Amino acid sequence: MRREFKVEGSRLKGAEPRPGHIQPSTFNLQRGFTLLELLVVMTIIGILAAIAVPALRDSPKRAREATLRADLFTFRSVLDQYKGDKGNYPPDLETLIRDGYIRKIPLDPMTKAADWVVTMEEEATPADDLNQVEPPKPGIIDVHSASKEKALDGTSYSEW
Repeated sequence: MRREFKVEGSRLKGAEPRPGHIQPSTFNLQRGFTLLELLVVMTIIGILAAIAVPALRDSPKRAREATLRADLFTFRSVLDQYKGDKGNYPPDLETLIRDGYIRKIPLDPMTKAADWVVTMEEEATPADDLNQVEPPKPGIIDVHSASKEKALDGTSYSEW
């Protein structure tokens, strides 16, 4: 059985392609992207970037606000624990460290210093222990940030 092949240019007519062989005519059609495809992709990337940038711009401030909330919660919780254990509020923040309620006074994340504003009692609470020799001193009942800045929600950090 004899096969006949006709030669046209550099290709043989009637010849079957080898397995795994890419035909030159189909290979040239899939060479790259059109300008329209590139423009569509660039437009989509631009839209996604325009959405993401404003959300990421405020993220450092949002993180500092979360740290401030956590620090204030811890301070207020420790003050209440001290009052429950000792019967009066601490006269200063260093007393909380000395008595083992906190390890150290955290830095205010807004001012980056340990310059907390404390609210003192106007009058000391009467002592629960009647045998106490010293009269109780007014103590710290609340702690606030020393920052004058405004939060993302419009309130002042010193009011938190």
